[in-house]
Amino acid sequence: MRRINLSQRIAIESGLYQRESFKKISEKIGISAHSISNEIRLNRTLVPGEKPYGKDCVFAGTCKRRNLCGNTECNKNCVRCRDFNCIEICGRYDNSPCSLLSKPPYVCNVCFQRRKCKKDRAYYISNQADAVSKRRYSKARSKTHADPEDLERINKLVAPLLRKGQPISHIFAEHGDEIGVSQRTLYRYIDTGCMEITNFDLRRKLSYKQRKKKRKESEAFQNQEFRQSRTYTDFLKYMDKHPDTKVVEMDTVNGCREQGKRMLTFLFRESNLMLIILMRDGKAATVVEQFDYLTSLVGVETFRKIFPVILTDNGSEFKYTQELEKTDQGEKRTRLFYCDPQASWQKAQLEKNHEYIRYVLPKGKSFSPYTQDDMVLLMNNINSTRREKLNGNTPFETERRKEVKLLLELMGLKQIPSDEVNLNPALLKK
Repeated sequence: MRRINLSQRIAIESGLYQRESFKKISEKIGISAHSISNEIRLNRTLVPGEKPYGKDCVFAGTCKRRNLCGNTECNKNCVRCRDFNCIEICGRYDNSPCSLLSKPPYVCNVCFQRRKCKKDRAYYISNQADAVSKRRYSKARSKTHADPEDLERINKLVAPLLRKGQPISHIFAEHGDEIGVSQRTLYRYIDTGCMEITNFDLRRKLSYKQRKKKRKESEAFQNQEFRQSRTYTDFLKYMDKHPDTKVVEMDTVNGCREQGKRMLTFLFRESNLMLIILMRDGKAATVVEQFDYLTSLVGVETFRKIFPVILTDNGSEFKYTQELEKTDQGEKRTRLFYCDPQASWQKAQLEKNHEYIRYVLPKGKSFSPYTQDDMVLLMNNINSTRREKLNGNTPFETERRKEVKLLLELMGLKQIPSDEVNLNPALLKK
């Protein structure tokens, strides 16, 4: 049986949005309804639900229960308590998954409640499903044919020489017969992680960047209506009037595919503390979802204190200005400004800090295998790195605001010992 191709996946996604049955979709694209069902469940994108106050209970956002621990003098809602974990003592606790995901169409693409839903969600996105399927197929067929003993022998011979700075051409000129494979095969072994050495040990591999084809500016970039009254000049005027306002820089980091997972990054200027949220794609609506998620964690008032002013670039993923600045109920939660086109130096601190991400996840590395838990590990290592500009302190130590510390706690971030900091690709090797 032939594998499902991208055009068929596009037809499946279109059929889902038109609320067609699997049988009707199967008649259009010529594959069985059972295969469509398997395709959606296997290649759908899972999105974790909101966790107000760090609790995965569906009632956490609105729960008013008190005194579950027996302390009648406490006037605090149990969901906010740090002394006791309410989900362990509350009989109302419910973290059951949405029942709609266990029956056709198995995704939330056309669910009317998806914006307000607090539970884990799933989406079928044709481009991303195609990328996931191809990656799985490629991984299954990309295993090296070399014996483990041969790999170990080659590694013991080549690794010490590379660490001395010798180029592979030089090593092959001297030890080609002993290595027993071609230069191209050795490069492939290194690139796929079969050996102890990595691309970081290959100087020329990292020093020469692949040329990129020039792309036309997107329609969203040409239409600058969302930037009105929010330009960099407006930002400078605002800061002149409010010099004590804390500024947060925001951007995204791409993997190897424009349609794949993408990082949403924040940097607090004063402390150099960086937050990373892994998104399923780089669409503007997805960025709004992350703002809603952070708001649900700490509340709109605390969000406003943590992110009073955000400075970002002109990417189309940030074009939903009104939705980013306000909640669903119309409450103001932040103020957004945009840098000038082709002026990344206006948020230079975040651009510079992205280097720490690239130490672990080099350019061209897909983010698809990773989860938000991996991003927490990455953030802990980056924010535990001592900086000269911070007088030898770490961003964790420099950031003192209680609101930010609350957010870090809810996201699972904490400082790690200096000697345990790891900023090599081995940290998140998958």
